Amino acid sequence: MKASDKIRFILDTMAELFPDAHCELNHGNAFELTIAVLLSAQCTDETVNRVTADLFRKYRSPEDYLKVELAELEQDIRRIGLFRTKAANIQKLCRILLDRHDGDVPRTHEELTELPGVGRKTANVVVSNAFGVPAIAVDTHVERVSKRLGLAKPDDSVLEVEKKLMRRVPRDEWTLTHHRFIFFGRYHCKAQQPKCDICPLIGLCKEGQRRMKAVPAAKPRSKKGAAARREASNL
Repeated sequence: MKASDKIRFILDTMAELFPDAHCELNHGNAFELTIAVLLSAQCTDETVNRVTADLFRKYRSPEDYLKVELAELEQDIRRIGLFRTKAANIQKLCRILLDRHDGDVPRTHEELTELPGVGRKTANVVVSNAFGVPAIAVDTHVERVSKRLGLAKPDDSVLEVEKKLMRRVPRDEWTLTHHRFIFFGRYHCKAQQPKCDICPLIGLCKEGQRRMKAVPAAKPRSKKGAAARREASNL
């Protein structure tokens, strides 16, 4: 299969599997999305959404986060991993937004990555979901799926995975592809128990093929053994 046909097949298959794939972090604007993605590092979206349900009612603007002591903000997000570091980054981020951006989240990737706690992945999520700029954010799911399907090498860095996907995926599909790869990795091609036995992309996945070959076939029970078990049960 040609490389162009392969990526088209992958994208179309994932579109059929997850036509409604979307950002699962609850947010109402670019500022809330930035905070939510910052909190999601090494944490599940489900946990983040539970925390931000109360957080976003209490804090609605950068000023609100700066009105409280750091210790109070830490307690508000204490269920999140690395909550102390993240609380400090949130307040630093809010101060920069007020001092340099009139309280608004910047729209460029370069300006976003200058904010505390905002890396390349976070910036890609914000520009694509909040501002409609095509981008592919590579998280653990996107990285795993890309490598299993042979779209990237096993030892590629996150940045290398991103660049390879950007070259192969049509630009107008970058954001949707990001969401669909996440859904595919989160609900189908899981890290520990991927659904290889029902995967429509198994033909492109060498790891999945090895997994299926390694599954031992069920041994048929012999008539002699079955008779012996019946006899034992009657004792």
